[in-house]
Amino acid sequence: MNPENAYAELRQFQIETAYYHSLGALAGWDQRTYIPRKGHEHRARQFAALAQLLHRRRTDPRIGEWLDAVSGADFLSDPAAPAAVNVREWRRVYERSRRVPEELAVALAQAQSEGESAWEQFRRADDWEGFWPYLKRLVDLTREYAEAVGYESEAYDALLEDYEPGERAARLQEVFALLGRETRSLLEAVLASPQQPPAGVLERDYPVEVQARVVRELVGRIGYDLEAGRIDPTTHPFELSVGPGDVRITTRYYPDYLGAALFGAIHEAGHAMYEQGLPAEHWGTPMGEAAGMGVHESQSRLWENAVGRSLGFWRHFYPLLQENFSSLAGVGLEEFHRAANAVRPSLIRVEADELTYNLHIQIRFELELALFRRELDVADLPGAWNEKYRDYLGVEPPDYKSGVMQDVHWAAGLFGYFPTYTLGNVYAAELYGAARAELGDFEEAFARGEFAPLLEWLRGRIHAHGRRYQPRRLIELATGRPPGAGTLVAYLRERFGNLYGL
Repeated sequence: MNPENAYAELRQFQIETAYYHSLGALAGWDQRTYIPRKGHEHRARQFAALAQLLHRRRTDPRIGEWLDAVSGADFLSDPAAPAAVNVREWRRVYERSRRVPEELAVALAQAQSEGESAWEQFRRADDWEGFWPYLKRLVDLTREYAEAVGYESEAYDALLEDYEPGERAARLQEVFALLGRETRSLLEAVLASPQQPPAGVLERDYPVEVQARVVRELVGRIGYDLEAGRIDPTTHPFELSVGPGDVRITTRYYPDYLGAALFGAIHEAGHAMYEQGLPAEHWGTPMGEAAGMGVHESQSRLWENAVGRSLGFWRHFYPLLQENFSSLAGVGLEEFHRAANAVRPSLIRVEADELTYNLHIQIRFELELALFRRELDVADLPGAWNEKYRDYLGVEPPDYKSGVMQDVHWAAGLFGYFPTYTLGNVYAAELYGAARAELGDFEEAFARGEFAPLLEWLRGRIHAHGRRYQPRRLIELATGRPPGAGTLVAYLRERFGNLYGL
């Protein structure tokens, strides 16, 4: 078989596999939104069957034969060309997948589905004792998975590779050491400032049906294509791409708190705009996929915070809120903007302010690292969690659902995902700074409702490249310098220094 034919057959096979993934994504969306309560058991078996099918396709010996046939082909000579990128990534996935026994892949998929369903049930009841056996099984299976795929230094690196290719625990520890130290220092100064924002502005009467209408209009106006997506309520907000023309987001609503739905929706819309900006002609291949979850989070965190909490953004959108919420009568623009940027150490990660957010992630990263270094047992997680919240944020959860059981990630087996949120913040600071240097200050543009220039800049620098480059290299090429936590620290100092008169 000549290399060109081998590549064509390999590409077609992988696109067919992507359709199965797409159907699995749709089933996952349904499980986290509208599935009947009694449907979870059957859904777990569906996911197990799908996992078996996908594992067999990922490890199909023909992939190895096709990869051997294209090796050294002239059309792969440029490593940044789409075919070369696809072959490189297909080879990486094939080699990793072959190391995982089929029975382990199936067991993990079923445990992840069962764990997520159990989390929904037991979190609602604040029942750690009922939930933790599911979590222990997930940890045990994930440890097996890490050993199966292999690693150079430590098991956690094997997990990171699935979410942020090329990232390592040792480098993340350096990032968190600097960021954690600088964040706590800045937090101390912010809390001591006499210029504290008003309390309670976001905690008023906000009818859920009105929130849903406002959120839909807002995310549509910043660039989320609603004709190629939808917004639904859920327990834990997420974005999910079914395929070209179908990229969905969710958020959660509280009748007495506006921030969760508002900033949660902007965050998920940032993810969705990335997916909607990936080259559709490359769908089903690595060139049509996001570079990594850190890059993905850079898009959501940039839109949620750098854009969505800016004064220019609210100069444009605050009239929309005042028209729809009588509870904001008498609240001025500046007052609302300061309330939207209020810094208050809190318990819930997804509702944390921009400054303290990375401390929430540092806690989870350190706990995950301890779990996979076998320095911490699953049964001891609640105590370790509460201790770190006392030490890092000065707060302590009164129950499990606002503590160790608040996130869906561990219940879904997503160990190694949490650090990508902070990597996303690091990358977002670099990207926003570079875009601002090139396009000019955004405040007046946002006030006029002009978000397209920033979105188009991101599409050209980030979205269009798919998996052409590893995450850190992609950010370096987009901004002109390697990403580092120092840029994020400078951004936080500038933003909160201005807000709090530091």
